[in-house]
Amino acid sequence: MISKDFLKAGHSPTLFSAFLYFDMSFMVWVLLGALGVQIAADLGLTPAQKGFMVAVPILTGALLRLVAGVLVDRIGPKKTGAIGQAIVITGLLLAFVLKIDSYAGILMLAGVLGVAGASFAVALPLASRWYPPQYQGVALGIAGAGNSGTVFASLFAPSLAKAFGWTAVFGFAALPLIAAFIFYLIFARDAPNPPAPKRIDQYFDVLKQQDAWWFLLFYGVSFGGFVGLSSSLNIYFNSEYGLDPVKAGFFTAACVFAGSLFRPVGGSVADRIGGIRTLSIMYVVAAIALIIISFGLPTAYTALLFLIIGMGALGMANGAVFQLVPQRFRAEIGVMTGLVGMFGGIGGFYLATSLGLSKQALGTYQPGLIGFAALALVAFGGLTLIKRRWRTTWGGALENVRI
Repeated sequence: MISKDFLKAGHSPTLFSAFLYFDMSFMVWVLLGALGVQIAADLGLTPAQKGFMVAVPILTGALLRLVAGVLVDRIGPKKTGAIGQAIVITGLLLAFVLKIDSYAGILMLAGVLGVAGASFAVALPLASRWYPPQYQGVALGIAGAGNSGTVFASLFAPSLAKAFGWTAVFGFAALPLIAAFIFYLIFARDAPNPPAPKRIDQYFDVLKQQDAWWFLLFYGVSFGGFVGLSSSLNIYFNSEYGLDPVKAGFFTAACVFAGSLFRPVGGSVADRIGGIRTLSIMYVVAAIALIIISFGLPTAYTALLFLIIGMGALGMANGAVFQLVPQRFRAEIGVMTGLVGMFGGIGGFYLATSLGLSKQALGTYQPGLIGFAALALVAFGGLTLIKRRWRTTWGGALENVRI
């Protein structure tokens, strides 16, 4: 997957800085989901309130990704990332010191944690601009594997909350973020010869192109499924199978780890067999897994198995999407990363919210799960419609690159 030529082609310290920044940001982006069972028990939240609580950081992160994408092109990815990290660290420390203990306070913190979700629109261009087209799948797969930070939240946050209280976890979470921030300031570098900044209105010209909207749909499904499930599974395992918060966290971590581990694999496979083919397969696999899960599997372990399959497929799809995006929109990679990332977050907000609402209204998560599986099949249908045109137009003009 990683060759000597790849290591020579870009800037490894920046690539690792982007990964670490993304990793720690994702850890705190889904932190409220990891603490969801304990927060909900203390505050007496309904299923809909729990779903909304874990969905707010996803939505604010989605909207802020567009802002971050524009800032990346205006002031550079390194400065943009530094500003975002400072805001999140400050928010966590204030939440720890003030010991927030109300639903309104949690929602305010959720908004601040959305800034961490915007890191996607910074870390990927920071890494991407250093690498030539034939290595985009691997480079962005490695940087994007920072979504593995959700594993740390699921593994450690419930146990720390059990031992010290959930408000203390905000203080603990700030510590690795501070360390990653210092590393980032020292080692990250903006790539030479970045695209020239555009006027603000020009950033939205890309939406006049039909291909941009297809990418918004594709990532809205793949990343939306990944982050929506990452934020909701602690609550799901507790509600459906009676697992305590710590064990539910372990189960969630296993699912999230699968999605994170297979993201760079998806990018690498897409480099070899083409992003379109990789995406097509992964959407079908994810849809089948979600439909099976929706019917209520008999044990937590069987649910875990199919969730790992589904999350792994969504992770590979994430890597495949970003094998394609830089090939089609290399000059607009900053704003496209922001736009595509925004729709990925919106997809996650929809999934997390729909799961909470369907559980409260009907007593089951099935409508939310089947609804998202249907979106995956819509994305598969879209790929089937446009693959010939993509391969014979902009894809056909690329050298040594398979789409």
